Amino acid sequence: MAVIVPAFGVAHLVGEALASLQAQTMREWECVVVDDGAPDGVAAAVAPFLVDPRITLLETDNGGVSVARNRAIAASSAPLIALLDGDDRLRPDYLARTCAALEADSQVRIVTVNARIYGAVPTERTCVTGRQGRGNGVHGSLADVLDRSFGVYIGSTFRRADFEAAGGFDPAMTHAEDFDLWVRLMLLGGSALYIDEILADYRVRGCSASASGVKMLKGNIRTYEKALSVLPKEAPEADVARAMIAENRRELRFALAADRIIDGDTSALADLRANAAPELGRTWQWAFLLWRLVPRLAPPMLALRQRRNARGAGAPDIETVPPHPVHSVMESA
Repeated sequence: MAVIVPAFGVAHLVGEALASLQAQTMREWECVVVDDGAPDGVAAAVAPFLVDPRITLLETDNGGVSVARNRAIAASSAPLIALLDGDDRLRPDYLARTCAALEADSQVRIVTVNARIYGAVPTERTCVTGRQGRGNGVHGSLADVLDRSFGVYIGSTFRRADFEAAGGFDPAMTHAEDFDLWVRLMLLGGSALYIDEILADYRVRGCSASASGVKMLKGNIRTYEKALSVLPKEAPEADVARAMIAENRRELRFALAADRIIDGDTSALADLRANAAPELGRTWQWAFLLWRLVPRLAPPMLALRQRRNARGAGAPDIETVPPHPVHSVMESA
């Protein structure tokens, strides 16, 4: 198993990630930590771990997370690949459980797990709280991954051969690059497999890339557009992709309207209301009524909501409290 650890901006945390790797019950692994031109001393933080011959450090110029992961994967050789972000941790049985799952079924393209979410959140929780997908709760189809009823945690595992067949991470994707890879892996055929155990710990940081809601939504839309370009027009999965494009575009319009209001343009309240989720909660209903009567209250209230979400009060990334069953950390961190 090759474990890929991008460590840009997490020099103070990457030691915890590597220590969790060294604590694995499965001992046969290699690890490539990629210092993607980080400004915060990643090399010095990793140096004490280089006495372990299984761990290597790859120092490169800054090319973004997709390029960094591609470079690190190219520098490794094991047939199975696991992703571990430099601010997250693995539980001791993670590698053993995911490796065994991949080796047991050649039709599985991705093995994903449940994880504890902690850090800049008011209450710790898990990534998955309900049933995965529309099948047996263990296997997910392409349609399940597309419509997010089957969530894929960022720290998932897959085969090198499949990664290469799918074309690796797309360097043009700055957000949702992992979701884009999951979809392209699933386009190869087969299924995703969910292990219903907490086998990792996902750290939410207030300044993490997962707080970039608008960019994440644009990345999601691009992922669906790419899938549509290769799916047969009449395929059921194409219908799912088209529906998800429409939904993400609605969410994007909502997010952009909120930004305009925060900047002082209360005329955008009409756009905000028009693009609110159909299942609008009572709190939002009361807020819209209040803002209709006193529009000047909308900017500070929305700004407060945005700050809370940026600190991890909601699910990380757009990922606000999702309209889809499993959103957020099940993809980009």
